Amino acid sequence: MLSVDFDCLDPAEQARFYGAALDLPVLYRSDDYVLLGRAGAPGLGFVRQEGFRPPAWPDPAHNKQAHLELGVDDLDAAQERMLALGAALPAFQPQPDVWRVLLDPAGHPFCLATHGI
Repeated sequence: MLSVDFDCLDPAEQARFYGAALDLPVLYRSDDYVLLGRAGAPGLGFVRQEGFRPPAWPDPAHNKQAHLELGVDDLDAAQERMLALGAALPAFQPQPDVWRVLLDPAGHPFCLATHGI
């Protein structure tokens, strides 16, 4: 199984958020790790890291490191859905008519974008 894993303080909360956002079931769960996905496909994992500090957005001295880019048809509707699930909307939005930056519950940036879908 291939997965992209994100460090966080609370793997269960991260899995709840992304599971609901992307309609992905839990494939594996322990106190320190949760894996979302579907059998035979790449998954998303969340790893407990004590002392975790989220990436910063925007902050060129401490950049976002990596992020997910989610293609959507309607930016406003997708943003409202993610906010209702627990995302946060940072004030700085470089091109809000084309893509939006949001923060997941652990503070990892992710983007909603209409380009390329």
